Amino acid sequence: MLRPSPAPAPALRSVLAALGSPTAVREARTPALRAAQGPLSPEHPLPVHILGVAGAPGHAPRTRLAGWRFLIRSGDRAIAAADTMLTLDGWSFSHFFEGPYVAATERALLQAEALPGAYQPRLLSVPQLYMLTLWLHAEPEEDVTAAPPAADLMVPLAPAPPGIAAHRAYRVADLLPVLRTRLAPPPLLGWAASA
Repeated sequence: MLRPSPAPAPALRSVLAALGSPTAVREARTPALRAAQGPLSPEHPLPVHILGVAGAPGHAPRTRLAGWRFLIRSGDRAIAAADTMLTLDGWSFSHFFEGPYVAATERALLQAEALPGAYQPRLLSVPQLYMLTLWLHAEPEEDVTAAPPAADLMVPLAPAPPGIAAHRAYRVADLLPVLRTRLAPPPLLGWAASA
């Protein structure tokens, strides 16, 4: 069962304003959004966290909240998404987009609903790997701003990096070491030979 966090009201208002703006929709690089007939509605707000690799070696990567994402529904399916970001004036609309992560997010949310237990859904972006996962936080009452706890689950969205299966629920304790290895800086070659 999913227990989503409510999106900040200003974030939702900014997306609704953008959807109501013919200019914002027309200028978006989302043909599906521009061609949509009938009402559009922002649904499934998800906080978007970025997994950072900065820090001392041997320490877990940290996350930071970067925005909120809304799936934009037309009829019976999501056709696009809208991102918001935190500015000096609060939460503001950032942009519309479409692509494989829209359908993959919708699919992962349906998969997560069938899992036993209660989870708070979030998105976790790993920019260095061009990877996006549905992060299922196992303690919805507890806010996490550091690394995802070991008991949480991650469902990589398609397309996932080579060697990581998309739409499979991984325990953080199993997937995070793989990500940490891939994110580690390469060893400096040539220094020992030239010294």
